[in-house]
Amino acid sequence: MKARQITGILLSLTLTLGMLAGCGKAAPTAAPGAGQAETAAQDAGQAKTATQDAGAGADQAETAAQDAGSSTGQAEAAAVPEGSTRYAGQTVDEILSSLTLDQKAAQMVQPACYSVDIAAMKVNDYGSILSRADYFGSAQWREYVEEFQKAAVESASGIPYLYGQDDVHGVNYCMNAVYFPHNIGMGAANDEELMYQVGQITADEAKLCHMLWNFSPCVAQSVDPRWGRTYESYGADLDIIKRLSTAYTKGQQDAGLAACAKHFFGDGNIGYGTGEEGLGSIMDRGDARLSDDEIKELLTVYQAQIDAGVKTIMISHSALNGLKMHENKEYIDKLKNEMGFEGFIISDWDSVKNTSPKTYQEQVITSVNAGIDMLMEVDTYEKARQIIIQAVKDGAIPEERVDDAVRRILQVKKDLGLFEDPYLQKMETKQSETGSAEYRKVAEKLVEESQVLIKNDNNTLPLKDGSSVYIMGPAMHNDSSQCGGWTVDWNQSYMEDIPGVTSIKEGFEQVAGKHNITVITNKSDAANADVVLLVIGEEAYAEWNGDAENMDICGEHGLKGNKKAIDDAKALGKPIVCCIIAGRNVFIKKYIDQWDSVVMSYLPGSEGQGVANVLCGDAQFTGKLPSPWYADDVGIESRTPWLEFGYGLTY
Repeated sequence: MKARQITGILLSLTLTLGMLAGCGKAAPTAAPGAGQAETAAQDAGQAKTATQDAGAGADQAETAAQDAGSSTGQAEAAAVPEGSTRYAGQTVDEILSSLTLDQKAAQMVQPACYSVDIAAMKVNDYGSILSRADYFGSAQWREYVEEFQKAAVESASGIPYLYGQDDVHGVNYCMNAVYFPHNIGMGAANDEELMYQVGQITADEAKLCHMLWNFSPCVAQSVDPRWGRTYESYGADLDIIKRLSTAYTKGQQDAGLAACAKHFFGDGNIGYGTGEEGLGSIMDRGDARLSDDEIKELLTVYQAQIDAGVKTIMISHSALNGLKMHENKEYIDKLKNEMGFEGFIISDWDSVKNTSPKTYQEQVITSVNAGIDMLMEVDTYEKARQIIIQAVKDGAIPEERVDDAVRRILQVKKDLGLFEDPYLQKMETKQSETGSAEYRKVAEKLVEESQVLIKNDNNTLPLKDGSSVYIMGPAMHNDSSQCGGWTVDWNQSYMEDIPGVTSIKEGFEQVAGKHNITVITNKSDAANADVVLLVIGEEAYAEWNGDAENMDICGEHGLKGNKKAIDDAKALGKPIVCCIIAGRNVFIKKYIDQWDSVVMSYLPGSEGQGVANVLCGDAQFTGKLPSPWYADDVGIESRTPWLEFGYGLTY
């Protein structure tokens, strides 16, 4: 058993004990190394805690009064058959008609799981809970999710809740799950059939965690690689984005998950230097300046998602021609009234607070009236709920708008079977545990297909049977870099060795044996090598943390050892094969003449052996650039690429 597997087992036991000690008694405590954005939100939320507690106490008293006179109170709940809800067999309109305004408003807000506890859930029954970067095994996740579900079902309103998570390349916060290549690699592979399988596998492993709502796919168009979320995009080509993302959505939803197309819209079309103030963002959440024709083209991506039956859509943090999308009623209404979207619309992380109104009350009212059905207000969810209630009473939000929002939310829950089976006791999964060999083979195949051969002088690749290869560089055995952001944690993994991940070095050692290739890892023996395999890359990052002023592979986001490794490889005087592990087409032109072969590996995920399969000739190079590759900032600004979209050599 590998050391990292033992570490994983110990970590799993520790997390289980911790969870059992706290779950259902107080708000779940933060996992070690919780994501920076979420940590920042938690820090900001601490100042509000006393106020929220006081409000929650008043709200509990109000709810208790409602319970006393409610026809759907605890006495009726006690008569519900075990494992079901009192609404089994009812229509959505029947369920909606039984809810009070307070209960409807609760369905329209989504707290983060660290800011809500079991007691509050039992009192108010919020419509959804947002996951944070906990790193549990599937069994721990099931128990964690079910504790909140029990509170929801036993509450006065009794509506099952939805647990939502950003499973953007597999169930990336679950221990020993399969982590697929990030979307940029999927764009390079451009395989619709495998994308459907990825959707099915992600759904199956998410269901093992009892998570039925996945905030994915990201259908952004990647325009400027300096954007920190470039790797979350399938690339620059809208046709590829439509085909791959709809295949993925269908795969997820056919397997019983609710997919979420995001971020509506223009999130990848923002301008350099327009990033959101207060974050230190250069681009992320910025302003997309688009013509009517460009808007029309981008909307076809969402039309394809709607035609595929996507159940939820998330609004973008960004602005369109100066107006934040979270208050852009014109285009949110278009989704529902012209494009035929029947699911519900959710805001992004606390983004209601970034709209133009001066007060939080006005921001909530504006966003709801703009057509957002559920508010991801991670700490101020209860305040948002109270604002919705009062705004309806004051006439600032029409009650019909609330009914439309809640009807849509209830319909998705009904479609998922939650009113009949809230604890998922009848749910079927193909696998009994995450990380099966069958699922890993699919991920390995995608790694192979996502490799893009940029240069191959003197036929250095494939590596020759019987040769000696010195493998070096800071990305050769770096699980965090290889998997990228949204793995174990939000921004980057706090674990050096991630359970279930095969590094590129480990994968190469596995594959090399059948080719009689001698793998050299000791620098003192490097002189005996026939070829140097240099593996360099970027550090992991997420969202605005990845916005770049310097796109050089040795720049601000490059791994610290990149430059030394490049120099050391050159000094050996051997043929060099360079593999680049990165979430975008980084600047490498100043170094490329030193290398005989260059492979863009993007962010392969957990199956590093897929890279070795191609290097050793067990699989062919079929990957193509999903976006143009620019040599420098001048090329980006002038849209003059060094290598064109679709470029990629073969053997």
